[in-house]
Amino acid sequence: MFRRSEPVPFAFIAETDRFRSNVTAPPRERASLSQMAGRWLLGLTLAAGLVGALVLGTPALSQSQATTQTQQSQASQGH
Repeated sequence: MFRRSEPVPFAFIAETDRFRSNVTAPPRERASLSQMAGRWLLGLTLAAGLVGALVLGTPALSQSQATTQTQQSQASQGH
């Protein structure tokens, strides 16, 4: 780091680069049983929604052979 050549009104601002605190953060609070169950339920609900969308959406995205053959035959007959 570089040193400032001009004086700083608050000396502790200039020295913050070298300051390290010895204060540790408090330990994290453990989640209760109901909170953990709620998280699992939310995760399962989201996963089931994605799987359901995939199951319901896949047949709609695939083209069946019967519809393409009837469309081609009608177009060739001039309808």
